[in-house]
Amino acid sequence: MANRGRKRRVLSYLLSYDTNLIVAVIFLIVFGLIMLYSASYYTASMRQSFNYDSAYFLKSQLKYSIFGLILMLITANINYRTWRYFAVIGLIGSAVLILLLLVPGLGVNVKGATRWLRIPGLGQFQVAEPVKVAMIIFSAALISKYASALKDLKTFMKVLLPTAVISVMILKISENMSTAVIVFGISFLMAFMVYPKYYPFVIMGAIGAIFVGVVIYYSLNHADADSAFRIGRIQAWLEPYSEEYADKSYQPLQALYAIGSGGLFGKGLGNSIQKLGGIPEPYNDMIFAVVCEELGVFGAGIVILMFMYLLYRLYSVAQQAEDLFGRLLAIGVFSHVALQVILNLMVVTSMIPTTGVTLPFFSSGGTATVFLLIEIGMVLNVEKVSRFQKEREQREARLA
Repeated sequence: MANRGRKRRVLSYLLSYDTNLIVAVIFLIVFGLIMLYSASYYTASMRQSFNYDSAYFLKSQLKYSIFGLILMLITANINYRTWRYFAVIGLIGSAVLILLLLVPGLGVNVKGATRWLRIPGLGQFQVAEPVKVAMIIFSAALISKYASALKDLKTFMKVLLPTAVISVMILKISENMSTAVIVFGISFLMAFMVYPKYYPFVIMGAIGAIFVGVVIYYSLNHADADSAFRIGRIQAWLEPYSEEYADKSYQPLQALYAIGSGGLFGKGLGNSIQKLGGIPEPYNDMIFAVVCEELGVFGAGIVILMFMYLLYRLYSVAQQAEDLFGRLLAIGVFSHVALQVILNLMVVTSMIPTTGVTLPFFSSGGTATVFLLIEIGMVLNVEKVSRFQKEREQREARLA
């Protein structure tokens, strides 16, 4: 009887998940697949490179989503404390992956930037995605190790140094500023949650804002060949209707036209006009503009509310975690999703200059979906371990 009871508890543990978190994820995946098909079917059906298959992007994203969900459930049953032992390996592995982009034949150059790595026989993937996961684990392990000393600003800066190095490598080697900002931002927010005082962040934020302002001003007036592309984007953002920057302001303007024409309830699913050659690659960074055009403010609001609910669930898990490492893992995933969603929406609505930030679960990208679902799996395990620990303590209290 004792063995049967133990087996029942093990089975209950393996099949027990945070239903609310899983429902939020599945809703976003399904909604994202519907919108991805709507945004991509015209482009896919017109290009030979996609075999004139209107469902090309839907099939690809569906395949990766299913694979990611399987990995999510597997990860949800791996004790999250295990990942702590792989923290340093993740840091070294991240640096190696970024450096491999420099190797001829392995690094894949797309539109002037080398951000994809080709593995012979396995295809290619975007290096930034596994790096984000690795840096969440490493930062959680490092910050939890020095948590008691984080009240010292010097220790705080020392904790952020490894992530800063990885972020600079991403920026210099893959020329991916948005990912560099997100990777550093994730670690910064994780440390912020542990640091006992707030005034240093206000000071650092002010210094950072001044520094960015000076860099932008200097770049606009002393642009060299290397920074010309980014400066052009900033100028296009500042002067979107200028003929001089018409090529760079075209995409954000078309996105704004799509958003403005959607109205309250949109033109109807599948009825976007801007995706028919107006917005370049509408299934990528600018897919939210298609959501606004087809489903209007109402549909866009639902998407935003579901992301807010997902973030609420991630934060709730962090609050209930058994230890600091688990809390930081959940905060890391929370920060990743929050930063990516906020930056994407700001780009689409032209609140900031155009940069390559995708919308999680909506934009086309198999690697991003798979690794984000692995992150969700880690959070599910944090919640599971915490919940079962509390239930065990309650049982022991009743028996005592």
